[in-house]
Amino acid sequence: MRPLQDIKIIEFCEVAAGPFCGMLLADMGADLIKVERAQGDAMRSWPPISDGYSQNFASINRGKKSVVLDLKSDEGVQAARDIILSADAVIENFRPGVMDRNGIGYNEMSKLKPQLIYCSISAFGQSGPRSREGGFDLTMQAMAGVMSVTGEPGGAPVKCGVPLCDFVSGLYGAYGLVSALHSAKETGQGTHLDVAMLGATLAIGALQTSEYFGTGKDPRKLGSAHPRNAPYQAFKAQDGYFGMAAGNNKLWASVCEVVGRQDLVTEDRFANPSQRAANQQELMKILEEIFALQPYQYWLDAFAAAGVPSSPINTYSQALADPQVAHMGYVQDLTLPNGVETKTFGSPLIFDGKPNPIGKTSPSLGSDTEAVLGALHTASTAKAAV
Repeated sequence: MRPLQDIKIIEFCEVAAGPFCGMLLADMGADLIKVERAQGDAMRSWPPISDGYSQNFASINRGKKSVVLDLKSDEGVQAARDIILSADAVIENFRPGVMDRNGIGYNEMSKLKPQLIYCSISAFGQSGPRSREGGFDLTMQAMAGVMSVTGEPGGAPVKCGVPLCDFVSGLYGAYGLVSALHSAKETGQGTHLDVAMLGATLAIGALQTSEYFGTGKDPRKLGSAHPRNAPYQAFKAQDGYFGMAAGNNKLWASVCEVVGRQDLVTEDRFANPSQRAANQQELMKILEEIFALQPYQYWLDAFAAAGVPSSPINTYSQALADPQVAHMGYVQDLTLPNGVETKTFGSPLIFDGKPNPIGKTSPSLGSDTEAVLGALHTASTAKAAV
C-alpha cells in the first residue's frame, strides 16, 4: 500500500515549484489531476524535446493526469469547482488572488467542503507588502540572500546551479499538505497553506541567518569553503579538483598524516575547527602545494584509506553512473506519452529496503479530460438518483 493511494489532489500549477510539489505526492500514490489551460504548462515547451515531448516537463510531472479547462468560461469554472469538491486537496501556484477571481479560491471552496486542504505556493506569500509581486528561482535566490553567499570571494553574484528556491518550496508544500491531511482526518477541518518561496528559501538558510543573528554580521561568500570548519572545500590537485571535508580534529589529524605534515596538528592556527576556518586561506595554500604533486585520484584513494570523506567533482553523468545510485534503484524507466523510452531520477525515499515506485509516464496535454469529467458526471448522476 502506497501511503497516499486513497488521496485525490488537484493541481493548478505551472513550471516548477507547484508541479514538483504535486509530483512528490503522486510518487506517494496520490491520484494527482493536473488542470491546464489550452496551451498547457509552459514547461511543455522546454528542451530537451523528444519527438515533440519535453523531458524537462516529464521529470516533474510523472504519475499525473492532465485535464484541460478554460477558466475564463462559465463551463470551465464549474468543471473546476466540481473537480475540486471531489478531491482532498488542491495545489496552486498562481499569484495571490487569481484563484479567487476565478471563483475557485480557498475561501469559496472551503464553504462547500470544510475539510478541504488548499496549498498556495507563491513568490512572497498570500498577504503583505510584496504579495502581489511575482518571482522566479533566480530572483528569489537573489532576494533571499542565497546569491550573496554563493561564488568566490570578491566575485560577481552567482546563483546555485540547481533551481533551489523552486524545489525547496515544493518540498515544504508537500510536507505541509501531508501534515494538514493528517489533521483534517482527525478533526474534519481543512486549512489554507501559504507557502512563500521567500520564506522557504530563508528557512533552509538556517546556518546563515543564525550567523547573522549571533554576530550582527552578514555571512560572506567563501567559494566551496565552510565558514566554521576547515579543511572543508574543493582542492586543486595535479590534474583537477576534488572535494575533501575533515569536519573534526580526528579527521584533521588523519589529513595531516596522509599529506605527511603531522607537525600541522600542533600548530595553534590550526588547533581546532574554528582556528582552521579563520586561517583557511593559509591552510589551503599549504595543502594545495602538496596536492599538486599527485593526480586527484591518488588523493581520493589515500583519504578513503584514512577514512577522511572526499569525493571527485562529478558531472551529472558521472554522478548518475555511480554504483551507489544503481544499488539504491534511484534511476527508473519512464515512457513519454509518444512512446519514447527514457530515464528519470525517481523518488530518493526507500521503504522497507525497496525504492518507492513512481508513475511510469507523464500525461499528454488534456489526455484525461474526458475520463475525469465523465467520472464526475457519473458520480453526480448516481448521487441525484439516490
